[in-house]
Amino acid sequence: MMEKKEEGSSFLKRASTDKLREVFLRYASIQKDGDHYMTSEDFVRKFLGLFTDATFNDESVRLLASIADTSKDGLISFAEFQAFEGLLCTPDALYKTAFQLFDRKGNGTVHYADFVDIVQKTELHSKIPFNLDSSFIKRYFGEKKERTINYVEFTQLLHDFHEEYAMEAFRSKDPAGSGYISPLDFQDVIVKVKRHLLTPVVKDNLIAVTEGHKVSFPYFIAFTSLLNNMELIKRIYLHATQGNRNEPVTKDELLYAAQTMSQITPLEIDILFQLTGALHQTGRIVYNDLNNISPEHYTKHITTRLAEIKAVESPADRSALIQILESSYRFTLGSLAGAVGATVVYPIDLVKTRMQNQRTGSFIGEIAYRNSWDCFKKVIRHEGVLGLYRGLLPQLMGVAPEKAIKLTVNDFVRDKFTDKQGVIAMWSEVMAGACAGASQVVFTNPLEIVKIRLQVAGEIAGGAKVRALSVVRDLGLFGLYKGARACLLRDVPFSAIYFPAYAHTKSLFADEDGYNHPLTLLAAGAIAGVPAASLVTPADVIKTRLQVVARSGQTTYSGVWDATKKIMAEEGPRAFWKGTAARVFRSSPQFGVTLVTYELLQRLFYVDFGGSHPTGSVVTKPKAIDETTLKFSPDHIGGYRAAVPLLNGIESKFGLYLPRFGRGTTTTTTKTGS
Repeated sequence: MMEKKEEGSSFLKRASTDKLREVFLRYASIQKDGDHYMTSEDFVRKFLGLFTDATFNDESVRLLASIADTSKDGLISFAEFQAFEGLLCTPDALYKTAFQLFDRKGNGTVHYADFVDIVQKTELHSKIPFNLDSSFIKRYFGEKKERTINYVEFTQLLHDFHEEYAMEAFRSKDPAGSGYISPLDFQDVIVKVKRHLLTPVVKDNLIAVTEGHKVSFPYFIAFTSLLNNMELIKRIYLHATQGNRNEPVTKDELLYAAQTMSQITPLEIDILFQLTGALHQTGRIVYNDLNNISPEHYTKHITTRLAEIKAVESPADRSALIQILESSYRFTLGSLAGAVGATVVYPIDLVKTRMQNQRTGSFIGEIAYRNSWDCFKKVIRHEGVLGLYRGLLPQLMGVAPEKAIKLTVNDFVRDKFTDKQGVIAMWSEVMAGACAGASQVVFTNPLEIVKIRLQVAGEIAGGAKVRALSVVRDLGLFGLYKGARACLLRDVPFSAIYFPAYAHTKSLFADEDGYNHPLTLLAAGAIAGVPAASLVTPADVIKTRLQVVARSGQTTYSGVWDATKKIMAEEGPRAFWKGTAARVFRSSPQFGVTLVTYELLQRLFYVDFGGSHPTGSVVTKPKAIDETTLKFSPDHIGGYRAAVPLLNGIESKFGLYLPRFGRGTTTTTTKTGS
């Protein structure tokens, strides 16, 4: 679950009582009657890592701590600490956390006075005061405001309250009741009331979308509704493109797809295209445009990274040196990923090689192996389990740079062909893959010829042990590139097929937010390997025959065309497909493992070079949440992995921003009363 995007924190596994107690005791600073307790600062500042500034607002800290402090005595016992961890593992943890913030008495209901007390302490209320004696409030709490609200009613109140806040803010800017506000007032209201829904792209273009005209009330409502419904807009887009995230869509096409969903109006679609039009004037949108407009969901921060480095502040800062460092970074991770993938499937590769080298039409055409399974059993019987890994060391020495250069070149060429909307044409994908395949031959050919000769050496009973260095010495520099044409004939089409197939299969397996779970990456890599590996098997057979030393009486070949003619004449067309099953069973899982390792390494060791990132990774989405507050600790176990994102979610989803600075109640009171 290291990188899983949590749709709700129900996906989080609860921590054991012993481990949770160990963490609790590490932070609990109070001991009373033999029991340990956390203070508000212990819990919020030290354990969660929030409000760490020296001038933190202590009342805000006490309010957040009160969510876990259900007894409301100012201290958090281990029982309360464990109970809150359990709450964080529920599907509706965000709403339950918000409810406990407003449930000041801890009796399972929210009173009018408690609701008012929390609202008045928020930063939004200090900037745009809400009429807490309005008809909206009375509809929920009663005319005399004596009605209490339970949890399920509270969830609706919280949702409706923020929409009502936006309308009241509009009215405050339109005292004459004209139904219009100025572009600057529109910007002011949206930034203050809907700041939790604003990505940098939206925030920077609030004035631009008005085109200098006054903003009407219907336009204002449609704009806020669009921000609230961006996830629904994404579903409509995917419906219109049948799941293709790279297909440009016109306004009419999106309107047609949206007509079955009454929540989305033509005015909202107009505003959507106004926003994207501020970025590019194509008149079409792609999925990446929606990502730029849509705020990141709080749960996407429930992730674990071993390292996170920002190499540049913005893409404009990408120098030649930064691009070289980016390629070096990808090369290093590609090397590690390639080594992992090769080791996993090496026994299959050995069986494939021996099956392809088996001649049925030669002078000494004895059949050593009936099929791949027979070959596998005989290798273990005569050479032991380690015989399945004969030639692995030179394979690893060569496969690291080979896979690294392939992955790096593919990424590099794709980056160059990808436009500003993140769209790349199919022919460009094929070209990027072909370039990757061609570039790897400089490493692949020497690697393959040494590996193959070591793999087939075990077939000679009682033969002298063959070592990699002796093979290299015998071949010489030019000999290492024997069969290079066949290698190119195999590797170029393989990569030209594989990488586009992988990219599109991965996109199909992504969830509605475009995120790929590691298992979908593995499946996409394996599936894409099936057509790529099988279709180039004839070239692989020719390459193998050219690179293996023919034994006495066996047919020899002088080149690609000579080998093709002789194999066809002596063994028939079926010989070109020898080892297809073994090749597919080797290449498909190998590339699946390699690609999933490569992408997960980029997620774990995340470095932002200002360029592109693997699609399907949560880190590619624009951030609407202040990440300076997102600090994770190894002590955040079980449900507490979701604690920081959820507490930020109260702000990012409901706009309930509490003052960060200003020590003491006096400071807060002054602020909220201004």
